[in-house]
Amino acid sequence: MARGGRVALLREPVLIGSVGAAAVAALHFRDPHVHGSWGFCPFLLLTGQPCPGCGGLRAVNDLTNGNVIAAVSSNAFAVALVATLAVAWVAWFVRRVRGDAQASWFTLSPPVVTGLLVVMAVFGVFRLTPWGAWLRP
Repeated sequence: MARGGRVALLREPVLIGSVGAAAVAALHFRDPHVHGSWGFCPFLLLTGQPCPGCGGLRAVNDLTNGNVIAAVSSNAFAVALVATLAVAWVAWFVRRVRGDAQASWFTLSPPVVTGLLVVMAVFGVFRLTPWGAWLRP
């Protein structure tokens, strides 16, 4: 494959990887553990209960500091999501490097979206129960 073709194939993964790296760097250097440093959760403000995403920013910050246990404690769902997206991105990048123009980062079919929403809802409810209290942010 010509050099220009390879550059074109890698443009999208490099752009998305750069945006992801910038977001992770921002979460590393501007600590979300400091109250109000990243705003507020409207769901938490209205209901007094954490949403399934609450603690996600703190979880990413903890991961960047190498504290996996604290990250899982902040938001286990976010840790699993970050890990899944990272692995999918690496696989996508490698396939593009090998010249596979059809390779995509991930595909969200309706059943996959439904499954993710169900898992997120179950996680959100479970963390509010006495058995899942250790998952509360």
